[in-house]
Amino acid sequence: MAMSSFFKAGLLGLAIGVQSVQPSFGQDILKVMRGSASSSINVSMNRAVVMESDVPFAELSVANPAIADIATLSDRTIYVLGKSPGRTTLTLLGPDGRLITNVDVRVSPDIAEFKERLREILPSEQIEVRTANDGIVLSGRISGKRKLALAIELGERYAPGRVTNLMTVGGTQQVMLKVRFAEMQRSVTKSLSSSLGLSATGGSITGEGGNGTFVNGVNPTTYVDGLPSDAVTPHTPSNAQGAVGIGFSAGGIQMSLLLEALESQGLVRTLAEPNLVAISGQSASFLAGGEYPIPVESSTGITVQYKPFGVELNFTPVVVDGDLINLTIQAAVSSIDTTVSVDTGTIAVSGFKRRETSTTVEMRDGQSFAIAGLLQDDFTDLAGQVPWLGDIPVLGALFRSSEYARKQSELVIIVTPHLVTPVKGDSLTLPTDRIRIPSESELFLLGKVAGKTGSDKVISDIATQDLNGSFGYVME
Repeated sequence: MAMSSFFKAGLLGLAIGVQSVQPSFGQDILKVMRGSASSSINVSMNRAVVMESDVPFAELSVANPAIADIATLSDRTIYVLGKSPGRTTLTLLGPDGRLITNVDVRVSPDIAEFKERLREILPSEQIEVRTANDGIVLSGRISGKRKLALAIELGERYAPGRVTNLMTVGGTQQVMLKVRFAEMQRSVTKSLSSSLGLSATGGSITGEGGNGTFVNGVNPTTYVDGLPSDAVTPHTPSNAQGAVGIGFSAGGIQMSLLLEALESQGLVRTLAEPNLVAISGQSASFLAGGEYPIPVESSTGITVQYKPFGVELNFTPVVVDGDLINLTIQAAVSSIDTTVSVDTGTIAVSGFKRRETSTTVEMRDGQSFAIAGLLQDDFTDLAGQVPWLGDIPVLGALFRSSEYARKQSELVIIVTPHLVTPVKGDSLTLPTDRIRIPSESELFLLGKVAGKTGSDKVISDIATQDLNGSFGYVME
């Protein structure tokens, strides 16, 4: 009997000690009276409360022991321990077997500790924590999606799979992406060649000879016999640039010489700056160009499919935290390449030039990354000569031809994100607002293709900028 009393006293001291560390959500000690209405008590998971009854009880039971565990400290005191989130019923019966009362026991996650951890990890965020049934509800306003994910992940530690997110992400959530495609292509081609023709007739002897394109089996002395120069097939008047021919005759001997020297240089500059706005977490696409028809043979005949070309941009922005932006980007510049084609005899289809990149980067508002770059240098040379004759010093140049070509290209793709907010519609103008259709007198008498804007027309500050200005958004 003494040992039993000692054991009960120990359990009572343990219950009181637990209460002093972490109080329950409701009363510290619940008073139960015979004949009173059913009571309720809130218990934190892994925490305990003590219940006292004004009348002695002989028997008590809990509907679901997996949610709450009970122990009797005396015939009037009950120790209740929360085990897992949920709701169950505690029943008390008197010595005569009659019902004393039913107690509704609600066990919820320990949000007091969860709140402390939130204040330690995210001290500047305004997050409200509540319980709902056996889960946790988060509400309030948070500054970024990264902190939002951190708060939800922390809540999962206390209520796995039962965290409800009602928080809103503050700050600007619309991102304007500026992409700059810059490409330079340079090409240099030089060629030097000579052709020699000789014809001799006398009596019964006739001979012709020569080298290069000048020998065509028709008339190697076209420059001295009065015939048109197109007898030299590769050098018709339309493509005779850099070609000089001389010829002479002596009796039955005719000789002609053709010298070709040509140098060509080319420069191609490509610049595109597409701008596109999207909300955080949503994808946006942009295409400035066209569609090229491509015939495709099928079982029903020839069908036409269209392939887009031009400036293409696809991106998905995510505002991670404050002005930190995560970007998934697909950018491309394509054009029709007429130097490459497929000819089926009835249909000729040109090829495409395409420069594209796909990547994921992270940067802050206004910062830039060169996400792609290309430096290409191609060099080819070719030398041809008549065997042995081309090796003769000085005179060997008449029997030799050489050419070389060099192509260089540089490509850079730079991206810059900006956080933007909408503006009032009255402050937006179009580039066309600066131009007025000319009147008949301005067009025919003055030769103007655009009229001046009337003085009564109000033009905002944006409209007075250059065409490279920013339209339709306000940068943060």
